[in-house]
Amino acid sequence: MKKIVSKKVLIPIIAIAFLFVGSSYKSDFFEIAKQIEIFTTLFKELNMNYVDETNPAELMDTAIKNMLEDLDPYTKFLNEQDVETYRINNAGEYSGIGALVRTYKDKLLIVEPHEGYPADKAGLKAGDEIIQIGDIKVADFEDNASELLKGANGSTVNVTYKRQGKTNTTTITREGIEVDAVPFFKMIDGKTGYIVLSKFNEKASEQTKSALLDLKGKGAEKIILDLRDNPGGLLSEAINVTNLFVPKGELVVTTKSKVKKFNREYRTNNQPVDEKIPLVVLVNGSSASASEIVSGSLQDLDRAVIMGARSFGKGLVQRPLKLTYGTQLKVTISRYYTASGRCIQALDYWNRDDNGNAVRNTKYNDFSTRNGRKVQDGGGILPDIEVATVQTNDLTLALLQNNVIFDYATDYSYKNNLESVSDFKFTDADFNAFKNYVKNSNFSFETKAEKAIKNALSGEENDFLGEDVKDSYKTLLVNIEKGKINALDKYQSEIQKNLEDEIVKRYFYRDGLYKYYLNHDDAILAATELLDNSVKYNATLH
Repeated sequence: MKKIVSKKVLIPIIAIAFLFVGSSYKSDFFEIAKQIEIFTTLFKELNMNYVDETNPAELMDTAIKNMLEDLDPYTKFLNEQDVETYRINNAGEYSGIGALVRTYKDKLLIVEPHEGYPADKAGLKAGDEIIQIGDIKVADFEDNASELLKGANGSTVNVTYKRQGKTNTTTITREGIEVDAVPFFKMIDGKTGYIVLSKFNEKASEQTKSALLDLKGKGAEKIILDLRDNPGGLLSEAINVTNLFVPKGELVVTTKSKVKKFNREYRTNNQPVDEKIPLVVLVNGSSASASEIVSGSLQDLDRAVIMGARSFGKGLVQRPLKLTYGTQLKVTISRYYTASGRCIQALDYWNRDDNGNAVRNTKYNDFSTRNGRKVQDGGGILPDIEVATVQTNDLTLALLQNNVIFDYATDYSYKNNLESVSDFKFTDADFNAFKNYVKNSNFSFETKAEKAIKNALSGEENDFLGEDVKDSYKTLLVNIEKGKINALDKYQSEIQKNLEDEIVKRYFYRDGLYKYYLNHDDAILAATELLDNSVKYNATLH
């Protein structure tokens, strides 16, 4: 049954009813009690008298989740199924098909099968669109259809999918899946070790320590720690990873909240593995939360050179609070501050623009690292050394978000054969083919300039514009559209990196991509060069 209660009707009433914590609850007791009583009465009358049958559990779930959307994107109500998913993400173990699967509108796509796991064994590839799971058609399933792929270890599930216009079926036998926090580490050369830390689950510090010791045993005298695309995770693991490189008792992060018990200082508790080894940490626009604690504090302590692109900017801390019937509220309880005292939260969710979007911080405050270098708050971690190809821009983001790069990589993989990762080279001819692909696709995105012009043409002032002015506006819009295609050349390096990453994964999985990085990734090459120049490395930290 479809959700039938308008957010506008239900949310304003429930919004106040559930927002009570600590001192606020005591001071506003009467108002809270009043609103709860109003909502209880409304909920009862609605379910008893609405013209069609209602689903009380579904209505309540919708109401709560929509209410919390008005706060920030991290404060969430977790039903029993959500609680289990949250636990799995932190534990790094689950039973399923072993593939990254995402829902796009009414589509369920295989984004990345993991090598050697059930989906891969069953022949599924990135780009396959799952249309039916068992007897259930994805298009008819209102909830997240990817949940249907999960199940007990050893159980089977029949899947129908589309690939390149053809419909196929396969049977997948689910297995226990282990999600490594460190999926790859290797010596780049005789003295430089490379570690990829992809998430901060319960295995993060243990696996990072193991990789670090392994590489040191192989002769590593310098380390590159790659936190790019790491969305974060457990705060405790961020402290422990930082602790591998800094002494015991060092302040790493502070949390500040309106609830006093959540105000805490987090210090390192153990002896470090190596507090002297030269260290470069790589970040990008998708490095968030715990990744920013590690990179920001290592920067503040002048323990590592940070390279890449400005990080995401998530300085908010969440904690799961237990509710009744196995549910939880994952609520933002505080802001965190790195060792120098800066909060790097980029978006202000408590101040919105006219469209209801959170306002991005543009005024930064200056702070100092231990050695006196200037760093700033309010907009993620700004690297000490920026790398051009790691930067993001609106056009590249739009190509990624609209699956244009993903879909092109899928087509490329069915038209080209590659035997080894060393044979792969994305040429200018390939990039021209991509540009033609974009031109012939339905890809479009609206720039700020276009939006302003369209508003001018559709607003009240349009009545005062002469035809010549209107025609000039329309000509300008056409030229802007042409300019967006030309911008593909302007941002070729950034776009091409994303294309190469996606294509390499099609043939050689994630492990092959990391091996490709060792000789082709600009950030890794720049980090290696910096570590080879001890004078420049030390000068960067002073």
